[in-house]
Amino acid sequence: MYDSEASADASSSQEAQAAAKAKAAAGAKRKKLFLGLAAVVLIAGAGYGAYYALVGSHHVETDNAYVGADVAQVTPLVGGPVRSVAVHDTQVVKAGDVLVVLDDSDARIALASAQADLARAERRVRGYLATDQSLSAQIAARDADQARAAASLASAQADLERARIDLDRRKALAATGAVSGDELTRAQNAFANAQAAFASAKAAQAQAQANRAAAAGSLAANAVLTDGTTIDTNPEVAAARAKFEQAQLDLSRTVIRAPIDGVVAKRAVQIGQRVAAGTPVMQVVPIAAAYVDANFKEGQLRKVKIGQPVELTADLYGNSVKYHGKVAGLSGGTGAAFALIPAQNATGNWIKVVQRLPVRVAVDPADLKAHPLRVGLSMKATIDTRD
Repeated sequence: MYDSEASADASSSQEAQAAAKAKAAAGAKRKKLFLGLAAVVLIAGAGYGAYYALVGSHHVETDNAYVGADVAQVTPLVGGPVRSVAVHDTQVVKAGDVLVVLDDSDARIALASAQADLARAERRVRGYLATDQSLSAQIAARDADQARAAASLASAQADLERARIDLDRRKALAATGAVSGDELTRAQNAFANAQAAFASAKAAQAQAQANRAAAAGSLAANAVLTDGTTIDTNPEVAAARAKFEQAQLDLSRTVIRAPIDGVVAKRAVQIGQRVAAGTPVMQVVPIAAAYVDANFKEGQLRKVKIGQPVELTADLYGNSVKYHGKVAGLSGGTGAAFALIPAQNATGNWIKVVQRLPVRVAVDPADLKAHPLRVGLSMKATIDTRD
């Protein structure tokens, strides 16, 4: 009986020792696990600290970024009914491609009228030049008339002087009776006729001078219309030519062409519609020249400078496609500053809101060509601020 009790006690002691050993082993294992976990945490913390110190602290990131582009608004420069529309929404076009054709009947009539006005102006100026030559010839003729009148006046003056001398002689002889009264009368009549001829010659000379002055005045007045110009440079011809060129330009503008390369969007014109000058008919989006506007928080912009490299990803393609760009500029104000109804921070109930500033990012054209983007797509931007 005592032997059986001793055996039971020995067995219980062995089980207790085994349980204590198991408990000690479990505690040691748990301690090792905690130590391993602590080591992992320390290593992860050290790794993150090293990453942040070497890389993370030199990068700022935002997913509040969107694709933009300087969209070209297509508007007709002349009005008229639409004859044909050559494109549709989403169509890719090149600069110079025909988009819309307007009816050109009125423009052709205006061009023909302007062409006729130009020809009329050129003929009128040729007439001015011909008149110059004619008036110059008239002045030469008036000069000859003046010379002839001067000669006639000199002759009449000589005749008058001779008639005076004859009259004086006969008056002296008539006192002595050597000359009859009849001869004296003839001498007096001859003197009177010589006086009249002299007066007439003098008047003719004055008339010749007046005619010459009138011809010179007409030449001067006509010369004003052509002085210092040719047919091509005359103001009347230049004005008519400008109207003709304007009519040509208006005719060419009845064909509306793409101003840039891009994709057609927001087409708002149909055949038969009458459009006025300046009415938007469609837009052309230059997807090859797209950019990204990334809205960074104000606290992220301390080290951001123009020219720093930017890495971009698009939700359209995922993280597998990387775009490369550079900071092109920072906006002049936050979105709230340019809002239609700006925030009134001077009120009593004020809560500070972190503001965002748009940063323009120029995207590498090669990346855009390989993976085209569209305006408004979401992007993720990371700026390397180490430079």
